[in-house]
Order: sequence, then structure tokens, then C-alpha cells
Amino acid sequence: MSFFSNLVLLPLQGVGGLNRNLFERQTGSMSTWNLLYFFIGIVVIVVLLVIVNNAKKKSRNPALGGRAKEKGSQPRHFSVLALHKITSNLGLDREQSKMLEFVLRSDSVTDPIRSLNSASLLDKHFKRAYRLIERTAISEDELNNRLSVLFSTRNIIDSNTNSTSTTSTRQIPDNSAAVLVVGETNYPVKVISSRGDSLVVTNPLGPTGSPLQLGRGSKASLSFFSKSSKGFSVDTRVLGSAESADGPVMQLVHSGQIKKLSHRSARRRQTVIATAFYFVFPDDASAKKKDQKLSVDRRRFTGNIMDISIGGCSIKTTVSVNSGQMLKIEFTRDDNTVVAALGEVLRTNRTGINTIMHIKFLKVPRKSLNSINAMVYEYTDN
Repeated sequence: MSFFSNLVLLPLQGVGGLNRNLFERQTGSMSTWNLLYFFIGIVVIVVLLVIVNNAKKKSRNPALGGRAKEKGSQPRHFSVLALHKITSNLGLDREQSKMLEFVLRSDSVTDPIRSLNSASLLDKHFKRAYRLIERTAISEDELNNRLSVLFSTRNIIDSNTNSTSTTSTRQIPDNSAAVLVVGETNYPVKVISSRGDSLVVTNPLGPTGSPLQLGRGSKASLSFFSKSSKGFSVDTRVLGSAESADGPVMQLVHSGQIKKLSHRSARRRQTVIATAFYFVFPDDASAKKKDQKLSVDRRRFTGNIMDISIGGCSIKTTVSVNSGQMLKIEFTRDDNTVVAALGEVLRTNRTGINTIMHIKFLKVPRKSLNSINAMVYEYTDN
């Protein structure tokens, strides 16, 4: 008779000591295995929970290769409809809208709103698209046409995107160009440091060519533009002058009372570029005509471009130039590309033996305009 038959008949018949012992041994063995299986199951469940929990943590941690969790829901797929709404609000035309879609898709962007709200992400996406266009254009004409659309799109986005405002002179980046105004005189300066107890700028030169001497407590104002072309001005006082590794410097009082200036229409970059310029005059016979002819003087003058945008530049030179004078400006980039533009002097500032000319561009060839844009956005920098 089988074990199971005996097990069924146990309640109905007398069970000897041997059968009782056999049952107890069998049931005891089964209980041991059941407990063992139970504990193994518990261990497996715990291990699975730990693995799942670690995977979730990794997905939220950028340092572990995951993506940081952000506030609010983020779209997981590129939405052409959402992008179309954005481009309409920005005022982009059809060609520029297609270019923006190309820029975002070429860098595998899935959340266009997040990218458009981040200047650093936009710079990354557009720089990648710039290099991609350079590699894939089949002719110089196509290259310049596509780059022209790329930069016009970028400039429109810049002019319609709000960025964080500067609220203190401690937020001015080092090496920023600025203008120190004392009385009615403007002095171009550079911010050496804004992180200490005082705001340190280069000491401007006076009429004699030596560092300007201002007494402690003298009133002054400082005007500057952020990288996003937002202009600011602050009233300050002179703390003193000193010598540094950068030469003579002036120490100014920090301030949190920042006044906003008018917004520049285009991004501007501080730089030093050797340049040549020529006086340009209208022909007498066509001076009053709409399509007047211009003559370029053969005399060549030199100077240094101190800042530049697609709208104009400033040039430091020892040449005396009057406001309203038209100039042909030429300079050569590191890749031997010649950039040329026709400009008009809006105003001048005299600093010692030097004159700072503030110039508005009147006409810039498309290729030169692309080169200026590439410089301003630093797409050609290593």
C-alpha cells in the first residue's frame, strides 16, 4: 500500500508505532522544505526590490548616466505642433521655422521649450548646426544662404527671449567692457574683478595720456551690457587707484541699485582685432540722389576693433574722425577670410591720444555678415 493510501486510512485504523514515526518523519521533512522554500522566496523578492529601486535612482541621477528629474511634466517626444506655436510667437518666418526645427532635431532635442528657455542649450544646439552646415553644404552659395538663415533665426530668438536681469555689480563678469562716465566725459574701461569688496576696473587715461586721477568719493557712473545684450547703468563712487598685474586700476563702490538701459538689437562681443579703414565720400553729382555713388579714399588708416556686432562696432585709433563720416572697414580673420563693411561714425570719445569711434554698419555683404555672426556667437572658437 502506498504512502498516500496509508495517509488516508490513518484516521480509520490503528496506527502502530512504526507507522506513526514514519508519518512524523515525513511530515517533519515536508515542513522543513516548505520553510526553506518560503525563506528563499523572501530573499528573491527583496533582491528584486533592491534592483528595481537602484534602477529608479540611476534614472534620476545624471552622474550615474540618467536624466535629472525636472519640475513639471516634460514631453518625451519632439512635438512639431508645439514648435509651430513657439515659432509663431517668436515671429519667425517659414524658412526660419524650418531652420529652428533642423537645429533642434540635429541635436536630438525632445523638449524644445526647455531648450528655448536656456541660453546655454541654444548655444550648444546652434553651434552643432553651424558645424553640420559647414560640413554638408555643396557650394559656397548654399553655405552662405543656410548660415544666413541660421543666424537670422538665432538673432530673432535672442531679441525675444528674456534672460535673468543683473541686480548687483557683483554679478558683472570679469573682463567685461564698460563705460565709466565722469561728468560729461565717457571713458571706455574693462571690469577686472567684481568679486571683492570693491569693483575694480582699468584706470582710464586722462587728456594728457596718463592715468586719470580722481579723488576718493568722486561721483561716477558705470554702464555695461550683459552677454544677452541687456544694458545696465549704476551710480558709484571712487574708492581709490592702485597698481596691479593688469596695470593701473580704479576701485569703485559696489551697488545693488542697477538701472536698465535700452536693449541692444543684436549680441555684441568684446574683442581686439587689428583693422584698416578708409574714408568714404559721396560723389558730388549724386550726393542728393537716393542711389548715390560712393568713392573710397585711397588713404589707409589703422586701428583696433574693440567690440563688434552685426549692427556695428567700435574702433580705437589715433586718427581724428568726425561724427557722420562714412568708412569702409576691413579686417582679416584667423582663417584668412576678409571681412568688409560700410559704416557711419555715430559718435566719438577722446581718451588721451586715442579716439574711440562708435560705428553703425550701413551695408555688410552676406558672407561678411555670416563671419561676424560666427565671431559674436563664438562658433568658430576652439
